[in-house]
Amino acid sequence: MMRSADLALILTGVLLNAVAQLLLKAGARSIAGLSFNLDTAWTIAERLAFNPPILAGLLCYAVSVVVWILALSRVEVSIAYPMLSIGYVVNAIAAWLLFAEALSPARIAGIGVIIAGVWLVARS
Repeated sequence: MMRSADLALILTGVLLNAVAQLLLKAGARSIAGLSFNLDTAWTIAERLAFNPPILAGLLCYAVSVVVWILALSRVEVSIAYPMLSIGYVVNAIAAWLLFAEALSPARIAGIGVIIAGVWLVARS
């Protein structure tokens, strides 16, 4: 059975990664209407490089890598890695709440399967 401190470390890394994704999505809205070609490349680069949500998302990624390395130093990768699936659950629910993305019955069923799988792995 995994120790609580190890689980907390893994979940912190997973949540930081999920927050990073959500921030990148929020920042990506600044380029949503632009076509991707050479004429717009500089505009796109500027909008992304100086976009606060994008910068915050990248910072979350950097911190999550450090936390993940700490977690891997304490937990077997065959147990830790499947825990990353929790990020999908968090992101699917958060995207539904924050961005009005669809959460269909099939996605909800998939989330249930992921939760069951992570629970089984954590118990092993």
